[in-house]
Amino acid sequence: MNHDADQQHLVEANPGYASGQLAKALTTALTHQDPDTRRRAEARSRRWRDVLSGMTGGLLAIGSRTPVAGLPAWVTPEVVRGGFATGKPAAGGPLLAHETEAARRAGVPENRRALFAYWLSEEGLGRLYELLDTERYEVTVPEEAALLTVAWLARAGETDAALGLVEELAPFADRLRFTPRPSDLPAPDPGAVHRRTVGEAVDTLARRTPSRAVETQREALAVWQPFGDELLALWLETADEDGLVLAHTPDADWRERGAELLRRYADLARRHTYCTKHLRPKQNLAILRSALEETVGGRELDARRSGLLRHAVTSMVRRRGLPGSARLTALRREQAVQAALPSHHALAQLVLRRLAGLPRESGVAEVAPLLLPVTEDEARETGLPAGAVVPAALRRPVEAALSAPVGTLVERGLVPSAEVLAELVPQLVAVTTAQAYPDEALRTLAAAGYRAFRNRRSLLLLNLERQVRAEELPWVKAVAGQRSGAEAGEESALALRQLGELAVQAFPATVLPNPLVRELSVLAREAELGAPLVEELAADIFMGTFTPKFLAAARVAAELLGGGSLYERYYAIDYRAVRTMAITEAAEAQGRQNRPRTSPGFAKLCAERAAASSSGRRYEGSTAANGTVIEQAQILTTHNLATLVHRVGIAPATGWEDLARRSFGTVCRLTARMHGNPRPLTTIKDTAYAWRQMLFHLSLCTEEEQARTLTWVAEEAGRQPGHVTDRLAPALTGLRQVAEGGSADTGAGRRLLGWSTGGHWMRGPGGAGGR
Repeated sequence: MNHDADQQHLVEANPGYASGQLAKALTTALTHQDPDTRRRAEARSRRWRDVLSGMTGGLLAIGSRTPVAGLPAWVTPEVVRGGFATGKPAAGGPLLAHETEAARRAGVPENRRALFAYWLSEEGLGRLYELLDTERYEVTVPEEAALLTVAWLARAGETDAALGLVEELAPFADRLRFTPRPSDLPAPDPGAVHRRTVGEAVDTLARRTPSRAVETQREALAVWQPFGDELLALWLETADEDGLVLAHTPDADWRERGAELLRRYADLARRHTYCTKHLRPKQNLAILRSALEETVGGRELDARRSGLLRHAVTSMVRRRGLPGSARLTALRREQAVQAALPSHHALAQLVLRRLAGLPRESGVAEVAPLLLPVTEDEARETGLPAGAVVPAALRRPVEAALSAPVGTLVERGLVPSAEVLAELVPQLVAVTTAQAYPDEALRTLAAAGYRAFRNRRSLLLLNLERQVRAEELPWVKAVAGQRSGAEAGEESALALRQLGELAVQAFPATVLPNPLVRELSVLAREAELGAPLVEELAADIFMGTFTPKFLAAARVAAELLGGGSLYERYYAIDYRAVRTMAITEAAEAQGRQNRPRTSPGFAKLCAERAAASSSGRRYEGSTAANGTVIEQAQILTTHNLATLVHRVGIAPATGWEDLARRSFGTVCRLTARMHGNPRPLTTIKDTAYAWRQMLFHLSLCTEEEQARTLTWVAEEAGRQPGHVTDRLAPALTGLRQVAEGGSADTGAGRRLLGWSTGGHWMRGPGGAGGR
């Protein structure tokens, strides 16, 4: 379920979902083998119990922007999976350690109301001023920026604004924390972002325990194989020229050396416990050892033991050669090299030593020194071999902590998907939007508050309500008048264009994920570009309505692609009619006192197009039927691509032809995954989305580029495995027919869509099930 979109439309929230989640959490808490997993599940079950008790007791209004009775919309709620509020504020709960310390230093009672009063005193404001000046604080939830904002306003002489903000905060002074946590670190580099912190990298490496399988193999090669050679060599001293052991009676010297080997065996068995093969009675090493124990003990071997011993010696010599031979020496040398390779666990401990002096809460400006091979000094200190290389599995968590411009992270492959990019963008948007404040201290505070706000989990909203925006927070509104205009808009427009180009160029076959759309929308509002960006809707809770921005986005697409583009012809869109509808609805909305919350015309158009393109019987309101309608909305709007090109002005450096070819490469890879997959429907949907992206990129190519790329697409399809070529053949035929002036869905051609209410043709013969 997608809970990042603002415009889902439901009548009521289903408590059955919460009950199911509670049952899952309880089952995990009671049955899982890992204690940490059980503890986390217990915490989840407590939160779900809070949800259910709040719903049944009337304390929670799930689906509302103000789900918790008595708390305004700006208070950050604790939210669990599915967008359900638990009833507790995220900034509430017991005092944190830094709050307790502040109360003790101030000599006030250890409660939040007393602390609230202290921070507004002359001494308290002085400490807040110090935090503002040093910028050494950490805002983890938006509320923690509130009193710092009061302090900034007071120092700037904005007394009325400061008092007004205090008045709005005061009713919640006993429940919420309004000050940040002091930090030893200054504000982060505004131009750099990181996926993980040093602390997260440390935690990942610390969980790297020794691999029992690897250590068992290492022990076998380094300890038991060489020891077995010594046993074999000792027994071969009793052999005749044909290699038959016990042909000569062992003398006293032989027995003494045998006793020494047995003493060494006992010591080795005590110290090396991973490999237990030597304990198995039928293993050659165990047979040689037990026979030696009998012989050294003065007991003659019976016929059975003698036979077992001779067979073991013969097989060992045949398999590995005589001890001291060139063949066995070379083998043992190679095995010794393998055994000497340091374990991942040991190398992880070395990397942890290197990370130990770095601040845990930030990223790393340069990771190369942390990942160098083992130095001579480190070899002497740790016993690891000098020059040993840090393996990829240990490099990854450290590289993820690299703090650098987002473009650098993408180039280095540290941002593998648009979803990961969406995780990083709030750090950049925070800095960009904060540039509107001329004062440096206020810029830093605004950026920290925005980053915290973006950690706020989305609520499940009903009846087209939208998520709370950062500009609605009282402390943000209190300093809104401090923002400068034109320069800030230019900064936001530039950031929007750069991020849009980066996302489309790096991931040309992927629709923009909702968290990324949300951040780009913030920049678009700041830049006042009139760039409508739309979310991907959830088919399982969709009720057939769209907000007006969907039609506005379709109008932008019509302006860019109307007039006979390949995209328009392939999807059989009448963009002239779409543009007329948008102009008409916009004109009608101008005359209304309250702007419309939905676009009935756009919803009707999507439903009609979905019905015309569907195969099989439609069950209105089903997930599959909803999906077909949502997909038509994505087709009409190009799901933000047209807006980014036509209104934002993105122009990927590699060109549209390159993006079209890379998109088709993704189409082929996804199609390959369908082979033998009993549940390919999600893959089919992603394939159709990548296909749509390809068609958009193709439509922006010149005629020459378009013709060249279509030829390449046909050739590339022919180079794929047969099952891929066969599956794509109807779609390729349809595309060729459109390029030649025909229709995609005639003859052997098929228009490639992701959703269907009947059996999807990409599943092949006998495929069924709607998507």
